Amino acid sequence: MQLREICTTDAVSCGRGTTVLEAARLMRTKHAGDLVVVDDPADACVPVGMITDRDIVIKVLGNGVDAGTVTVGDVMSTPIVIGRESEDQWEAVARMRAHGVRRLPVTNAEGQLMGIVALDDLLKLLAKESSALLEAVTKEQDREHRNVR
Repeated sequence: MQLREICTTDAVSCGRGTTVLEAARLMRTKHAGDLVVVDDPADACVPVGMITDRDIVIKVLGNGVDAGTVTVGDVMSTPIVIGRESEDQWEAVARMRAHGVRRLPVTNAEGQLMGIVALDDLLKLLAKESSALLEAVTKEQDREHRNVR
């Protein structure tokens, strides 16, 4: 299945100049644990980094830095690991594993942000596919059992 089919299309983003305090408020408002940092939030929305709630705690609050003065661009994770909308889920899993990331912004052919896929999304998909496989096996076993009698 391609990433365009499984990604969450309402990824929350902000610009590099957003303060960490503003980012934290945006996360709270949007119920998001991460933000995709983009160069131009009003236009192209090309991802340049990521910031997570954990980044805010570890890099800012844990170091006694004023969240109202430091910007997302100062603490975001880079380089960003990106998935393309046309990639399949297994390519995304391999990239996430190789880079040790739990979230993958998904971009279109022009490199613009179109969504995000999280490890949770992939686990749900895997559970659904595993359930379908189990159902097929069970039906086959039931059919064999009926035919043996």
